[in-house]
Amino acid sequence: MSAVIQQGTTTLPGRSRGERRKEPLRACVQSALELYFRDLDGHQADGVYDMVIGQVEHAMLDSVMQHTRSNQTRAAEILGINRSTLRKKLKLYGLL
Repeated sequence: MSAVIQQGTTTLPGRSRGERRKEPLRACVQSALELYFRDLDGHQADGVYDMVIGQVEHAMLDSVMQHTRSNQTRAAEILGINRSTLRKKLKLYGLL
């Protein structure tokens, strides 16, 4: 399920713009991490930073590329990164 981010709030697909989710993205990530740690059931966590950044970055790039209809120049502008950096990340995640 994807969500549209709008200044600290999210709107879920199928909901009206006036009906916003009460949790910002940060709270969603925190909730997912709490579940992840609970599911470890005492096992050692390793590489959590890279795992979270990779998952969030991949989803973000995929969504922005869909939004821009694969226009890399526009996607780079939206993300606030250099186009060559965008291309490197798209290749990393198999989105190019």
